[in-house]
Amino acid sequence: MAEELLSVSSINTHYGQSHVLFDVSLSVDRGGIVALVGRNGAGKTTTLRSIMCLTPVSSGTITMNGEEIQGLQPHAVRKRGISWVPEGRRVFGDLTVEENLRLAAHTGEGDKRAGFEEIYDRFPRLDERRTQKAGTMSGGEQQMLAIARGLLGPETDLLLLDEPSEGLAPQIVEDVKDIIRDLNDDGVTILLVEQNAEMALDLADLAYVLETGEVVHDAPASELLSDRSAMETYLGVK
Repeated sequence: MAEELLSVSSINTHYGQSHVLFDVSLSVDRGGIVALVGRNGAGKTTTLRSIMCLTPVSSGTITMNGEEIQGLQPHAVRKRGISWVPEGRRVFGDLTVEENLRLAAHTGEGDKRAGFEEIYDRFPRLDERRTQKAGTMSGGEQQMLAIARGLLGPETDLLLLDEPSEGLAPQIVEDVKDIIRDLNDDGVTILLVEQNAEMALDLADLAYVLETGEVVHDAPASELLSDRSAMETYLGVK
């Protein structure tokens, strides 16, 4: 049987007085890819922020490797093996590739190379551009850099990817899909949030559909992808 790595159980999250997530539950098995899909404003990013404790939950539990993590500081969540690659890439455009990676490898105990050469082996294009300013790179290269930063520092057991295909040309989206598959093949478990539902479902084993802050459907990703009626109903994909 698959081993559960992350469990989100009946979490509720507020922004001030606004109730955003309503009893959201999901689980991610070790070694898998789970897609969290839904229309704009459904609460997908808020779910990731809740897991990282950037937006604390009001109630419910979040466990990683069987230990509750809700209420921890985000840096403590990172040390538990969860890493977040936020929407919009957010690289430091005036810094070089290497400088961006050095910042990501900072652990509070000084800068460490922390697997730089492994990162460069995995992303040869970043190796070629070590001294190039990140702001001058293409969107696809910046996304590679954002993912690479997420792998530095404490060991990553679970990678939270928020809209990695956003703003990318179709061919570059295929390159990003290959990167995600390769990471998963190397043992990284992934929770993927994507507006591009077909991309996400093609990659994932299991899918959850969020609608106005609630999980309204869950199914094997391939099953949802082939159910055109459900795709149109939940995601507006015809």
